[in-house]
Order: sequence, then structure tokens, then C-alpha cells
Amino acid sequence: MKKAASAVVNEWDYVAEITALREIIAERDSRIKLLESQLLLSKRRQFGASSEKSDIDPQQLNLFGEAEAAAPAAEPETEEISYKRKKRKGKREEDLSGLPVERIDYELSEAERGCPQCGEVMKDIGVDVRRELGLIPAQVIVVEHAAHAYACANCRKNSDVTPIVKAKAPAPLIAGSLASASLVAHIAVQKYENAMPLYRLEKGFRLDGVSVTRQNMANWVIKCSETLLEAIYRLLIVYLLRESILHADETTFQVLREPDRAAQTRSYEWIYETGDCAEHKIVIYDYRETREGKNPEEFLKDFKGFLHTDGYKVYHNLPSGIIVTGCWAHVRRRWENLLKTIPKEKRAGSNAERGVAYCNALFSLEREFAALKLSPQERCEKRLEKSKPVADAFFAWAKSLGALPKSALGEAVGYMLSQRQYLENIFHDGRLEISNNRAERSARPFVVGRKNWLFANTPAGAQASSVMYSIIETAKENGLHPRKYIEFLLKTLPGAATSDLEKLLPWSSELPVDCYAPQKKEATVDGQKH
Repeated sequence: MKKAASAVVNEWDYVAEITALREIIAERDSRIKLLESQLLLSKRRQFGASSEKSDIDPQQLNLFGEAEAAAPAAEPETEEISYKRKKRKGKREEDLSGLPVERIDYELSEAERGCPQCGEVMKDIGVDVRRELGLIPAQVIVVEHAAHAYACANCRKNSDVTPIVKAKAPAPLIAGSLASASLVAHIAVQKYENAMPLYRLEKGFRLDGVSVTRQNMANWVIKCSETLLEAIYRLLIVYLLRESILHADETTFQVLREPDRAAQTRSYEWIYETGDCAEHKIVIYDYRETREGKNPEEFLKDFKGFLHTDGYKVYHNLPSGIIVTGCWAHVRRRWENLLKTIPKEKRAGSNAERGVAYCNALFSLEREFAALKLSPQERCEKRLEKSKPVADAFFAWAKSLGALPKSALGEAVGYMLSQRQYLENIFHDGRLEISNNRAERSARPFVVGRKNWLFANTPAGAQASSVMYSIIETAKENGLHPRKYIEFLLKTLPGAATSDLEKLLPWSSELPVDCYAPQKKEATVDGQKH
């Protein structure tokens, strides 16, 4: 009996060991598949196209038998026709209309105009005009501000006191410096708009025979930011926080000389932007040392309303009064990433293709609503009628897949289900957008610049970068020419009272016409926007 019992126990131990080994193998197989998919996706990101355009038709949901129930739609009244056509006439004239014209006439002398047949002097009967674009390179000049002083000659002869009157010259932008408003504006736009590192600007100046060091340029930008532009930056933040819909994102930033921190430590640039329906278009860059939740909490303490974000968890712990709205573009990316890990011949009918089709259906509906130019209330109603059934079906299908192992599919499903309460907030207000791409687009200029100038040397330089990026990107959002607007601010702010700052904001009707980008000047008459 003892031998029989022992044999049974050994058999159970053997079965348990086999089961445990199978679980280990299955777990390793799952891990290997996940790592393979991550490696494939990494290679695609490094060497493949970066476009998010998808070739999966949202109507492909019909293949899964759910499109009609999920998104009832009226019969389309128009059909799409693709064809080639000639360029619109007058476009070149329209493009050149805002540029100054220099005309060079080529004429024959009277002797050269003799008729080859009868010898009479021929008359001018017309002209053949050919146009081309010429370029006048930037030129650095020395501007001398000569303030004349005047004395009374009569008093000098006949009186013990000689009155002296001196003409008033503008104060220097930076005392004891060669910096001018036009020069600093040029440097700021070259670095922050055109992503040109200061050492390249220094080389360019040297080629033109001018010695302007990168240290001087950095100091000028920081000084002008601290003493002048910071006031505009702070006022823009006040207006931003008055809005009821914002977008937020963050990206890494390296600052070398932060107190008590290693040079390699990551810092962060937080980006906040107004929504599409905002009265005033504003983009704010906020430099912080960390990615902790206290940063958006502190910045947004006076904000109440909807906040578009990605799935970063710190946004979900913000003070009451802030309603976080999730980003469907982040959901779509995870399904598209999953699709990219599957060989093309195996994609048809896969879960990945199905997930992408759901996402594309939602984005297709948004494009349809945009084309109809609906009011916010009408858009909200259309979303509830058409988009919400698609979203509900999407979540129900994802949930039906059950518990999934750690894999690309598990990540895509887990992400969207964990974000559901934030993703569905889009159905509460027609002013909301389906994605947080607005903030991501505003992060792009900073990211492109970072690839070129790499880091900020000090916290003061990092803050100056935040101020400059904020003013430049906000200027562009309001149809202004960044360089001309910054030059105007640097010329005007030294003598401006605090009460005058409102008149200098990017949407002010009192800005000079020269501050507007060429395409906006035609809509501006005598400084008044129309």
C-alpha cells in the first residue's frame, strides 16, 4: 500500500512539474513574441515612414458585421471623383502680390530702332515681362544714435548760467551692449523658429565680417526675456487659464547646470495650448525640472474646464474642476503598431486590422463633421448619434477579448480599456477634439530645435527658451510674423506701462500692420483686423 501511495504521489508531482514547465514555456513564448514585435516595431520606427495615415477603410467594419448597428448613416448625397486638373490661374500673381517689385526695362536706343526695311524710327508697341524672384541677403549695419546738445550763445556771453538742452535718444536695449531690437529678434527667431544653434549663427556672422559671439547672443536673449518679454509671457498665461478647454503635453529637456542635479538628468518642457474654439489662440511652454504631477497641478491651479491629454497618469490626479479628455490618436497608434508587427499577408481579418478599422471609423466621422462646418452643439449631437455607437461597439469588442498575456495586443486592449472614462469625455461637449494632436504639433518645434541646439546651459537659459517659444508660436497662431512681432515688442516694451501690455498682445487690434505675416496683411487695414 505504501508503495502504491508513493507511486501516486510521485505521479502527481510529475504532472505538477510538467504543468509548471508548460506554464514557464508558454510565458517565455509570449515574452519572445512581445520582444520580437517590439524589435520589429523599433526597426519600422527607425527606418520606415512616420506618417499615421492608414490604408484601412473604416467601412471595412462591414466585414465584421457591426458597422450598420454601430454607426447608422444617411445615404451620401455626394460622390467622390478623382481627376487631374491644371493649376489655378492667377495663383502666381497671388503669391507675389505682397512683395516689392523692382522693374528693369530693356530698351533700344533710337539708332537701334531704325526699320530694316525703310529706315524710319520704330515705335514702342508693347513689352514682354518675365518675372523671377531675387534675394537681397541680410545686411548688418552700425546704427549710431547721435543725441545733439544745444546751448544758448547769447547766455554764454551775457549770463553766468548757460541753458543746455539735449535731444532725447531711445534708451539702449541692453546697457553697454551692441544689441538692438532687430538683432535680438533675428537671433531669437533663427534659434527657436528655425532651429539654428548659436554656434552656427556665430559662423554666419563671421562670414559677413561681423564678430558676434555665441556667449553674447545667449546673454542678450536671456536678458531681453527676463527684463522685457517675461511680462508678455505671464499675461499670456493669465489669458490661457481663462479658457475652458486646453491641451497639454510634455517632452524632455536637458539643462546642464541645474542646482544639485547631474548634467545628464532629464528636465521637462510642458506645453499648454488653447483649443480650436478659443477666443485667443495661445501656446505656452513651461520649463520644469521634473515630470512630477505637482507641475501641472501648480500651473493649472486657476483653470477649470476640459483638458486634452495623453494617457500619462499624473493628468488624472489634477484638482477637481478639471475634466481630463483622452486622446483617440494614442489609441489608434497602439493598434497601428500592433498591425505593423504582423506580416502583410496575415493582416486581413486580424484583431489588429479590426482595431484600426474602428479607430479609422471614428476619425472619418470627425472629418465628415468638420466638412459640414457644424456648430459645437450640432457636432455634439452628431457624435452622440454616429460616433458613440462606434465607440461603444469598439469597447465591447475589446472587452470580449478577455484577459490577454503581455503582448502588443494586450497593450493595445489594456490601454484603451484603462483610458475609457477619459476617452468618452469627448461626447460631453462639441468643442472638444478627438485627439491631443494640437499639443503634440506645438511640441514639435521644440523637439526639432532640441535636436540641433541639444541643451540649455543654465535654468535661466531654459526659462528664456520657454518664453521665446511661447511668444513665437503664439504669434504664428495669431497670423503674426514672429521676427517682426518680437522686434516690435523689444522696441515698445522699454517705455510701456503695465496698463499698456494688453495693447501689445498678439491679437490686439492696435498692433502695426508690419507685424502681420504676408497672408494676413490683406485682412488688416490701418492696424485694424477685419
